[in-house]
Amino acid sequence: MATCGEVLVKLLEGYGVEQVFGIPGVHTVELYRGLASSSINHVTPRHEQGAGFMADGYARTSGKPGVCFIITGPGMTNITTAMGQAYADSIPMLVISSVQSRSQLGGGRGKLHELPSQSVLVAGVAAFSHTLMSAAELPSVLARAFALFQAARPRPVHIEIPLDVLVENADDLLHSQPVSISRAGPAPSTIKQMASLLANARRPLILAGGGAIDAAAALTELAEKLDAPVALTINAKGMLPSSHPLLIGSTQSLDPTREIIEAADVVLAIGTELAETDYDITFQGHFKIPGTLLRVDIDPDQTVRNFPPKVGLVSDALTATQALVAALAEQPLAERQSDWGHKRAAALKTTLDASWDEATRGQTLFLQTVLEVLPEIVIVGDSTQPVYTGNLTLDLDKPRRWFNSSTGYGTLGYALPAAIGAWLGSQDAGERNPVACLIGDGGLQFTLPELASAVEARTPIIVLLWNNQGYEEIKKYMVNRAIEPVGVDIYTPDFIGVAKALGCVAEAVGGVEQLKAALNAANDRQGPTVIEIDQRSWMNGLKIS
Repeated sequence: MATCGEVLVKLLEGYGVEQVFGIPGVHTVELYRGLASSSINHVTPRHEQGAGFMADGYARTSGKPGVCFIITGPGMTNITTAMGQAYADSIPMLVISSVQSRSQLGGGRGKLHELPSQSVLVAGVAAFSHTLMSAAELPSVLARAFALFQAARPRPVHIEIPLDVLVENADDLLHSQPVSISRAGPAPSTIKQMASLLANARRPLILAGGGAIDAAAALTELAEKLDAPVALTINAKGMLPSSHPLLIGSTQSLDPTREIIEAADVVLAIGTELAETDYDITFQGHFKIPGTLLRVDIDPDQTVRNFPPKVGLVSDALTATQALVAALAEQPLAERQSDWGHKRAAALKTTLDASWDEATRGQTLFLQTVLEVLPEIVIVGDSTQPVYTGNLTLDLDKPRRWFNSSTGYGTLGYALPAAIGAWLGSQDAGERNPVACLIGDGGLQFTLPELASAVEARTPIIVLLWNNQGYEEIKKYMVNRAIEPVGVDIYTPDFIGVAKALGCVAEAVGGVEQLKAALNAANDRQGPTVIEIDQRSWMNGLKIS
């Protein structure tokens, strides 16, 4: 007899799932009955939040949904933070959990790991949560989840399976076939209207977000055809190469970039929420789009949030961008304003380069050194100062190489487990890129035990630990608001000693040459490396011109 749990594993294989992240428990062992004989690799984090972050990082580099097996009760409360981060950033994540037997659901009898309702718990961080009331429902519920991942705005999905359903006979489901759903294409009439507005613009501009990440080549072609400056959100970095003359970076929160956006007569926003963490990271308000706004998004609701458009289009970003390129080829373009396009983008870059303070330049040098040694590296960031700096000053040559938790939900501790997942996802995608976790001393203490997971999973991630002995960014924020700092000068452990005790190679570096040597050595290892950079020592050792 094939149980529901065993058939689940076979169905996941059919959907191309290659990795599962989870911590086995008495309520989930039936999910593992068929796992050992399957093609799916299992990674054991040290906390369910780590499982969720690993799944998140995996999804971002592989382009496939990250899958978690999670136990009832505390497992679900633990993973909700990771689901919140994935929900905010539109990351496909499938969370499969156990739940009490059907006759005991909501019973309040004090059963092990009992919650009144797990579905209610995750309602705000999942596209949907479904309780499987019989094994027969399994193929259709999985089809719903993967249809959403494939064709809609991807977000976490939660499927909970009662303990008695997990062991049901499911022999007749063994031959169930996976679904494959195509994304919605653009409406021709709307494409024609948008193309006409863009063709007649004298100062067109493009705002692209992570939702357009698969449309990089088509978007570049569109920008070049229009001679339109392009601003990218943090999750969209790399869609245009760093040296592209039309790229104006990810500096939409800064006044010089806002001046360009406000000067544009037609703005095409594609795959972006136009939300605070990409367009107003200094919380000053005043971000404006006075010109004619055109929006393209896979989510109908999102096309009108924050900034309602003159013309909105519900469509896959790639097919919409390709359709716009084709439509523009059939009509003449208005003459662009003489100082627009690449000229305006170059002037902005000069202005911004001259505006960075010493701390920003020092942290940018640190990031540039990493890219110089390992140009193909994927950098997975936490909420820490070099990440904030890189969000503004760093441009990448390819997408899916820079993402972090300082946007959207903004959780701490994300980067370490997410980097583990990102490395696995890069391998599954055939990229074989090195992966770095960029994290601060405060954030690392949230998920420090996941170093043991990295050792166990043999993931050669490079942990770049930026140590400023506390929550310095929050301390500055408190001081700027005339609040006496409390709770920000935290105890800093011996990270090198802890990392070595957990099985990692670890060293501290104090300058550029030491960092280069440490990166080269780390890239040759089969397991994780921790490289600690003391902020004070790094800045004192530099001569920033």
